[in-house]
Formats: sequence, C-alpha cells, structure tokens
Amino acid sequence: MRINYKKLLSALGIFLFLAVQTPILSIARAAELATPTGELNDFQLSYAAEAFGATTNLSVNFNNTPPNLPWQWQALTPSYEYSFTNAAYYDPSRPMSIKISYNKTNNYYKQIFSYDAASNTWRPLPTKDNPAGNYVTATTTATADHLVLLTNPDTLVVGRASWYKYKGGLFAASPDFAKGSKLRVYNLANNKFVDVTVNDWGPDRAKYPDRAIDLDQEAFKKIALASDGVINVRVEPLTATILQTTTKTPTVQNAEPTITAKSAVIMSEKDGTILWGKNATSTSPLASLTKLVAVRVFLDTKPDLKKVVTYKIQDENYNYEYCRPGESAKLSIKAGEKLTVENLIYAALVGSANNAVESLVRVSGLTRADFVKKMNSSVKKWGATSTTFIEPTGLSPDNVSSPADYAIITKAVFTNSLMKKVTTTKKYTFKMVGTKKYHTIKNTDQLVRDGTYPIIGSKTGYLVEAGHCLMTRVQTPKGNLIVVNFGSKSTADNTADNEQLIRYGERLLGVKP
Repeated sequence: MRINYKKLLSALGIFLFLAVQTPILSIARAAELATPTGELNDFQLSYAAEAFGATTNLSVNFNNTPPNLPWQWQALTPSYEYSFTNAAYYDPSRPMSIKISYNKTNNYYKQIFSYDAASNTWRPLPTKDNPAGNYVTATTTATADHLVLLTNPDTLVVGRASWYKYKGGLFAASPDFAKGSKLRVYNLANNKFVDVTVNDWGPDRAKYPDRAIDLDQEAFKKIALASDGVINVRVEPLTATILQTTTKTPTVQNAEPTITAKSAVIMSEKDGTILWGKNATSTSPLASLTKLVAVRVFLDTKPDLKKVVTYKIQDENYNYEYCRPGESAKLSIKAGEKLTVENLIYAALVGSANNAVESLVRVSGLTRADFVKKMNSSVKKWGATSTTFIEPTGLSPDNVSSPADYAIITKAVFTNSLMKKVTTTKKYTFKMVGTKKYHTIKNTDQLVRDGTYPIIGSKTGYLVEAGHCLMTRVQTPKGNLIVVNFGSKSTADNTADNEQLIRYGERLLGVKP
C-alpha cells in the first residue's frame, strides 16, 4: 500500500508533521497493519518548511515482516519505508525529526534501526526513549530510508535501583552495560538525574528481576536520600556498550551471532541436537579443554579424594616438552610438598594447572601412555570420532578436536557430578598438608566468576596454535545448553563470543522471546 502526502508550504515557516496512521478502511485492514504482538504504532516525520528548495511529496509504506532482523532484538512496530520526491533539493543542514510511538509499556532498551539493503543488515540510530509517553525520537538527513523500532529484551532501562558502598564516587553496577559505560539515571519520583560510570557488575537479575541498576551511595544521594533505600529509575545510555563482557558494540546488527571464533557450536544436551554451528566439524587444537577429559578419565579410576600425594618435579618436567618454564600455567609447588587428590583436581580444572594434571596421571595407577590411550578410547566410545590426544594437559597442538565433537565430550564428562561442582567453583583455597602454606585459585572463566548465567560446567583453553577456546554448559528451563567456541581472537573476545552464543541458544530453545 502506498500513501502520498504533499508538503504543506507556509509563509510562516511552520513545521510539517506527516503521520502514518491506520487508514479508515475497515476493521480487517486495521488488523493487517498490526504488529505481531497486536499493537498498532504511529510513525511521524517532521521537518522545517525551508528544508526543501522545491515542492516535494512523501510516500510511506508499512511492512509487518521486516527482513533479517538482528537476533538480539525484537520488533516493537512495523517497519516504515519512506522516500521523498525532489530529494536533490533537500538541505541536509536542516535535519528531520523521527518519532515512532509504541502503544504498550516496555521497560527495555529501544533503538530505531535503519536497513542497509546492500549488506542486508540493520544499523542502529542514536535514539532517545520517552517511556512516559511511549515513544522514541531520532534525527535523520536521509531522504529515503527503511526504519523499525526494536527493543532488546535483555537490557532493562526502567526499573528499580538501590545503593551500595564501593569506590565512593559517581559510579554504578549494571548487569546490562559493560564497565566504562556512561549512563544517565533519572529518579522517576522527582526527575533528578545523575551521570554515572559503570565500574561493577550487578544486581543479580535472578534475585532482583525488577532492578535496572545499582548506584554507588555518593551517586544515589545526588537523586534521592540514602534512607529511601530503593527507588524507581530510568536509565539513559550516553556512551554505553550493551552486555557486561562484550568489548565493543557492533555498528551492524545481524540475524545471527557475529563472533571472532574460527569455529563454534550450540548443542541441546537433552537430545544432542546441534542448534547452530560455525565450522562445527572442523578440527583444530583444543588447548586446555583437554583437561576435562583427563580428569574425567582419572575419576573413572575411583580415586580416594582425600589421599595425600607427594609432588615430584617430573610432573612439571613433562610440561616442558611443549613449552619453556614460565610459559605453562602451573600450581606453585616444590618437590616433596604434599597435598590431596582433591586439591590437585581443583588446581587442574579451576586454575588450569598443567603440573597438577600430570600429578593426577602419575597417581592414577596407569602408565602415562596407558592414561592417554584411555583418554582416546573414552572419547571414541562417547561418539567423538574426530578427537585425538597425545598428552593429557592440552599443551601440545597435536591434541585436536572440533566444537561438535567437544559438545559430545562435554555431555559425557558431566555425567559425573563432581565435574560440575569443580568447574563452576569461582575461587578455591586449600592448605598444603603438613605446612601453613595456602593456595588460592580463581576460575579462569570470567562468565563463572561473574555469575551472570546459570553455568553448570565450564573450561577455558589457550595456545598460540589454538587461539582462545571456551566451553560452557548452561542450565535453562527447557534443558541444558552446551556452547563451545574454538579460536577466538582474545580473552575478551573468547568470553564475548561464548556469551553471545549462550543468549542465542536461549532464543533458539525458546527460553527467551
């Protein structure tokens, strides 16, 4: 359907407001123009009379099924395609104003997106949300465009806020925006606002589903009394990056995740279905993801976790067959010092200590060659046919697998409940046997440390030849997800890639809309 409007010229230079509204045709036609949620939204474009040097016409089309929408977002409105005649006479020094209304209250982050037909992608426009009036605004100098209003259902911008004491400044904790993001926070009771910088993660949405943000006490006192405790707020991103662990906001939004990893997979653990993949069956070094198999094979020997083990220097010397001293992640321990089997397991999986793995191999009752042989036979039995190990730590680039294989391995490894407990431990502290010496080990997976997702299994890995690798096993109401990425470009990208895939997997399972 095409509607033509003529620009109304006025000697007074008044603004022309062009509103695309439901034509008075029939009830049936009105239903056709409704969004998938049954809402009917208005689009307005306004500009100064002097913006065009010649008479112009504007045409606008509705589209209830806009193409290739970015997977992280949901459409709040139909998309609107508009164009002007005599576009060559437009003066771009006089920007036009866009206003798109949404009829249903929505407390999540919203942006107007512009469609780039050449690349088949959507690009976000700087957008100001006015939730009290249920509309957003933006400016444009485009005389033809295809626009849609989208909302990000993971990013809450209207909700509650409390305060905490941390750095003592104009800071905030957010579960939605990365550290360093600049946000403006309004107290809805008095419309006072404060500009803050995100420097921490929180609050936990699982515990506080209506909490949009928490403010450092000093920032909170700029807009409310500390005795108020919890207030209703609106968060306006100024210079912000969505997601705590994503290093940068993409300027292009795609219909599928865009990751740096060379290969990846999302699998439904319940039935082994591959939900999504990128080079999922291609083999490459898997680095320390090897350790999950080594520890699982060790646990299959039914060890006594409280058994005391005396450390031998040979345990780390095996590591130096593949790297120089100082290059290998290791537990700082001397020959002759004692610790328990349980301590070694935690050191191997929480801290990814290579010498701890070799200590477990030594006390397993198997020769080192037989232990590695057992690792290979176990994964073949589980169904991972493209995986090979030549040593138990992952230091060798000749240890190879594929994301699809490793998802199968993960499913089998975590039939042992201890693997879940150990790999999801944020921090582990233990005392060496017979001494006053303590060790504290932090989990190498940032997603585990942050606690953003219900992770029930994890392992990181890195080699120059492998890039950065990560496996997470995530609990959802519709079954567990297994997410594996190999060959991400950096530690930050490794985490961000995996997090994108977790959220995409939740969408594919129907856990989130």
